[in-house]
Amino acid sequence: MSTQKKNYTLPIIVMFALFFMIAFVTNFAGSMGVIVKNEFGASSAMSQLGTLANFIAYACMGIPAGVILKRRGYKFTSLLAVTVGFVGVGIQFLSGYEESFAIYVIGALVAGFSMCLLNIVVNPMLNTLGGGGNKGNRLLQLGGSCNSVGGTIAPILLGYLIGGNVNNASVSDAAPAMIIAMAIFALAFVIISRTQIPEPHMETAEEKAARKAGKVVKDKYSPLSFRHFMFGAVAIFFYVGIEVGIPNIANLYMTTPTVEQAKDNIVEFDNAKVTIENYEFQNKKENATLLASLKAQDERNKDNKEYVKQVVSADEYKEAKEIVDNKQKVETAQSIAAGKTEPGRGMSAATAGALVGIYWFLMMCGRLIGGAVGGRVSSRAMLTTVSALAMALVAAFIFIPKSAVVSVPFVDESVPLCIAVLLLCGLCTSVMWGGIFNLAAEGLGKYTAAASGIFMALVCGGGVIPFLQGLLADATSYVASYWLIFVCLGFLLFYALVGSKNVNKDIPTE
Repeated sequence: MSTQKKNYTLPIIVMFALFFMIAFVTNFAGSMGVIVKNEFGASSAMSQLGTLANFIAYACMGIPAGVILKRRGYKFTSLLAVTVGFVGVGIQFLSGYEESFAIYVIGALVAGFSMCLLNIVVNPMLNTLGGGGNKGNRLLQLGGSCNSVGGTIAPILLGYLIGGNVNNASVSDAAPAMIIAMAIFALAFVIISRTQIPEPHMETAEEKAARKAGKVVKDKYSPLSFRHFMFGAVAIFFYVGIEVGIPNIANLYMTTPTVEQAKDNIVEFDNAKVTIENYEFQNKKENATLLASLKAQDERNKDNKEYVKQVVSADEYKEAKEIVDNKQKVETAQSIAAGKTEPGRGMSAATAGALVGIYWFLMMCGRLIGGAVGGRVSSRAMLTTVSALAMALVAAFIFIPKSAVVSVPFVDESVPLCIAVLLLCGLCTSVMWGGIFNLAAEGLGKYTAAASGIFMALVCGGGVIPFLQGLLADATSYVASYWLIFVCLGFLLFYALVGSKNVNKDIPTE
């Protein structure tokens, strides 16, 4: 008697798409900081509120998401995740038309709940759909590649949608990308709802009855009983903050005006005020005769290249109003020109987005390299190497002269050497998660599942660290804020060398 093997090709493809969406939506929130800073007049720290909200959701939802998965299974949890994701992105989409910073942050928080649920679902679900073992692991590696692709595309796409003029960027500019995200979530919901998915890890009827009867025996120990896991949990918190903080703050630094651009912005603002005054004066009823005379004068001199046109058109008045209404732009310019705020590199949003995309692309390359050598190099050796190298790269970014520039493939503008060096950190951060997780989970045995939920809660470091780095940037400078990243990397090096050793082998784990 032959048993027909079920074909899970379609749900596997959907899981790959959701892997893509986890990084796309997360990195989209980080890249939106540039828009938020300009449209809503946010400080560097406040511009990271969307990222903070997105990751704080992990702290709130990490452990409950694991409980939902255990009690209701993969299918219910994944359907809940894509529904919440659709709503979260939809709220962010709405914020662009309402021009509300509060609505944007709420949308980022809701989207964060979805990302947490998806992270809880897609890893074990892909392993299950692949049949476990090497096949399941192969699907996870392919899913990780899709994740990296999503992380690479998000900042590049947003930079393209904004274009070169960061100062006039708004959340509504990102609408096409949000529509694509909502469409993928909607399609995923339809496909998952119509697909039978195996549920080997869902709570059994006996386990459910025991839980409801209060007969579940509480264990004397937990993952928190292991010192190396405790240090590992802190390392995960720092790691995700490092991974996100490096590109997010770099994006702000690259798009902030230079001193020369700041002075030009002030002149532009002053000229716009004069244009508005002239237009309003010319269009007063009592000045109708004067306006007619000026129009006639402009017409007579239309071929004179040295002549300065007298009449202010409605389009010129509208453009001037937009410049004057953007108070944050001129306030930032005045602060930079006065030496109160550190100038940035004055790069276009498109170029900055492309460079941030290179960072995430290098993370993908690093994962592929890590997968190839992972069987021959220990997690401790790998984490030690990349942590030390990343510390060296961050230190180089801080101390390299600002005047040094270099050419970067696929980027038209000259790129500051310090930025090019910083982007190389993507190769280092790519393999840190796996190294930390393997070292922290070593020897946990039956406590590994509970440890995974705690890890997921501490992913919130991806929002907390960039926010703190933004505060530091506001108080000092963008470059100086990277000392926080340097210190966090120092802890990862400590963990690899000392903190990852299991000193609690006496605790029974079977």
